[in-house]
Amino acid sequence: MKSLKKILAVTVACTAIFGVSPANAAYQLSDEVANPPAALQIASQIGVLKYENPEMKSAANKDAIVILSFGTTFKDSRAKNIDATAKAIADAHPGVKVVTAFTSHIVRQNMIKNEGKCDYPTPEDALKQLKREGYTRIELVPFAIIPGIEYKYDVALFHEYKNHFKKMTMATPLMYWQGQEEQPDDVTEVMEAMNFPQYKKGTAIMLLAHGTPDPSNAYYSVIQNKLRDMKRNDVHIYTVEGWPALEEVAGKLKMHKVEKIILMPMMMVAGDHANNDMAGDEEDSHKKILQGMGFKVETRLQGLGENKNIRNIFVERANEGWNALTK
Repeated sequence: MKSLKKILAVTVACTAIFGVSPANAAYQLSDEVANPPAALQIASQIGVLKYENPEMKSAANKDAIVILSFGTTFKDSRAKNIDATAKAIADAHPGVKVVTAFTSHIVRQNMIKNEGKCDYPTPEDALKQLKREGYTRIELVPFAIIPGIEYKYDVALFHEYKNHFKKMTMATPLMYWQGQEEQPDDVTEVMEAMNFPQYKKGTAIMLLAHGTPDPSNAYYSVIQNKLRDMKRNDVHIYTVEGWPALEEVAGKLKMHKVEKIILMPMMMVAGDHANNDMAGDEEDSHKKILQGMGFKVETRLQGLGENKNIRNIFVERANEGWNALTK
């Protein structure tokens, strides 16, 4: 009884401060909170972000969508993944201006150096240009896979520029909700859309994620647990710059008598990490390391954006942000 009272006390406290109830997970500040400071308002925002500028309330509506992508210097993969997904979003919103911006300055610089130009502005330049053109309502659509550092940059961008427009919203990453408090299970939805290849017994799939020193790296453990819930004990997450590392996962597979490994990127594009770190012919590539451990290795160089099912999910995420912008 004592523990139950503690649980109820915590629930009531959360509801009073944030307006959150386990039943609907509204994640809005309660009306009982008088004059909440800006920090509390920002901290309580979750899911699709939304801001309405009271100083521009009477401005006419002129809408645009800005896609936020890290980018890639691999031109073919860029077209098959980033451009194809952006087109799917644009097709779902005919007549709406859609701009794709690259957050990586290094990628943009290398494109200018190697291709002679870069048709993808920075997000900052894209938003400033839309402001000059008279656009008043903007939706930001992250091409982030998980709510990691790239997504945090997008959130910071949202808060930096939201006062420049009448209204601004931002969609969630590909995987955000985990099925908690009656929210959707984005992770299972994406894993079911992955189209994992068929294979014989004794084979495992290793999905290459980026990884990060940020605490959001723990999201990969959530994905791995969801895969176990789906009875996909043959699919394993590893990272190029985080945890779990290649050797750690491969060592466990060796103990379980796995003979062959299929390497696939769990990234928006099959770019430098997929082509070189994962599937390259250098001795320190993942393929070579695994072969040195005695595994047969097959590599599949396909970004998530090449998967029509994944593109459709990105369209769903964009639609959620768009609905919040236009209602």
